[in-house]
Amino acid sequence: MSRKGKKYLDVAKKVDNMKLYGYKEALELLSGLKTANFLESVEVSLKLGVDSRHAEQQVRGTVVLPNGTGKNIKILALTSAKEEEARNAGADYVGSDEYVEKIKKGWLDFDMIIATPDMMPKLGRLGKVLGPKGLMPNPKSGTVTPQIGKAVEEFKKGKLAFKVDKFNMINVGIGKVNFDYEKIKENFDTLLKKIIELKPKESKGQYLRRISIALTMSPGIKIDPLLLQKELESK
Repeated sequence: MSRKGKKYLDVAKKVDNMKLYGYKEALELLSGLKTANFLESVEVSLKLGVDSRHAEQQVRGTVVLPNGTGKNIKILALTSAKEEEARNAGADYVGSDEYVEKIKKGWLDFDMIIATPDMMPKLGRLGKVLGPKGLMPNPKSGTVTPQIGKAVEEFKKGKLAFKVDKFNMINVGIGKVNFDYEKIKENFDTLLKKIIELKPKESKGQYLRRISIALTMSPGIKIDPLLLQKELESK
């Protein structure tokens, strides 16, 4: 069992692990939990009242965070006819078959693939490599599109793709610890409103089951999900 360091234990005293915080109080508390000597991410974790084994209860989508994520993501744009468009939009790598071959050989120096539809038959054969790492492009996440330049530009500016996992969880980063309170709040509100909007009609009972927010190296702050949903839906 790993032991927590002194800095972690010191900031952990600031968080009541038995308490469900109001989300504004949780966001205010967050900035005081910094312990790392690098720029930590602000991470949100949600447990949803869905059964992700059923296709109709898969919660996935995209949202443009008003203040971006603070992360400079490396984008591989795969297209056979719109390379200049993708390059001008800011893609880090642009090409087609040559990059498919590089991935086959183990190259994965990117955070996201955005592809035009014509590339998907070739990428489909790499499902065992890309799928488990969450790198397979998908139309529902906006990463398969004929408008590849627009997609690259949006993701570079802070568009976020999310998907419920097999444990009915969504885990995403919504900023950096150097973001001020208002920027984190705007990003948090935007994400949660989108997830609430995507509630499947087949989901019964409480939809937002558990929510916490944390820095990369900090303890999580538990947020009252019922109070949060009520506050966001009243706006």
